[in-house]
Amino acid sequence: MTAKEIVQQSTDAIVRIEAGDKDGEKVGTGFVLDKSGLIATNLHVVAGSSQIKVKLHDGTRAREIYGEPVIYERHRHRYEVNNHLRKHLEQAGLVCSGTSPDDRLVEIIELPEHPFFVASQFHPEFKSRPLRPQPLFREFVGAALARSQQRTPEVADRGSQVAEQELGSRN
Repeated sequence: MTAKEIVQQSTDAIVRIEAGDKDGEKVGTGFVLDKSGLIATNLHVVAGSSQIKVKLHDGTRAREIYGEPVIYERHRHRYEVNNHLRKHLEQAGLVCSGTSPDDRLVEIIELPEHPFFVASQFHPEFKSRPLRPQPLFREFVGAALARSQQRTPEVADRGSQVAEQELGSRN
């Protein structure tokens, strides 16, 4: 069964958010909730997503993550980085690591000094699968794991205590 079919046949266990109609078809996103109300997984119902070509620049984390100079991704909006401010943003340390082939549109940004700050205009979840995660997701989880292993035992213990208190207050 596709995500669209699951959302269309939703029961009380699924929250359905309608975003509108496209050619007579509902377009939206659904979330599968567990009994406690926590999101277990996302279901995407997408119509009309456009494929974009993204040029990845040498020496950037994005290029390292994907391992190739050009990728193809999907997005559904026309938000853009204001090119009048782009030079100022880059001077302040922001790296425009993925752009349209003509370099006019910024598709990926990153902050090199951050443990993992890579942001995209496109939707990496469109290409991610449980056994084949999209590269940005795979690397983000890997960076989070590496960072958690670098924490001191005192910080890790405090984090565990806060998590236990938070979980205890929900019951």
